[in-house]
Amino acid sequence: MPRIKKKRVSVRIDMTPLVDVAFLLLTFFMLTTQFKPAEEVEVIFPYSHSEIKLPESNTMTLYVNKDSKVYLGFDSQIMMEKMFGQTNKLRQAIEVKTDELGDMLIKARISNPKLITIVKADADSEYGTVSDIIDILQKVQITRFNMVTNFKVDKKS
Repeated sequence: MPRIKKKRVSVRIDMTPLVDVAFLLLTFFMLTTQFKPAEEVEVIFPYSHSEIKLPESNTMTLYVNKDSKVYLGFDSQIMMEKMFGQTNKLRQAIEVKTDELGDMLIKARISNPKLITIVKADADSEYGTVSDIIDILQKVQITRFNMVTNFKVDKKS
């Protein structure tokens, strides 16, 4: 007896649910993404020829803006909470007075001895303020710190 072959019916997959899921995921990630917060201190760096890269973790940053105000910030939210309280946990930096700076630096170094100190001073800030910060760093035994500058390339003709 000969077998009768049935015609193959092509399988057709409906792609509508896949597109729906893709757009739902895209919408979810767009709505839950946190963007970089606005900077607390705007600093325009002076120029130099140094190519040393800064560390990305365990950093304590001292900002000096063009009005010579000093700000202290940490890369970790945990350190910001320890130093400045729960309400300032998400901020980048907090303004501090130079007479309180030494005690805060000591407290920060006790909390995390691996902290690397970074000084970011505006090009238009007063030199006296930066000099005072360096003196305070030396008094609290922080003798190694990084000064942040913009890289300037020499143009040779």
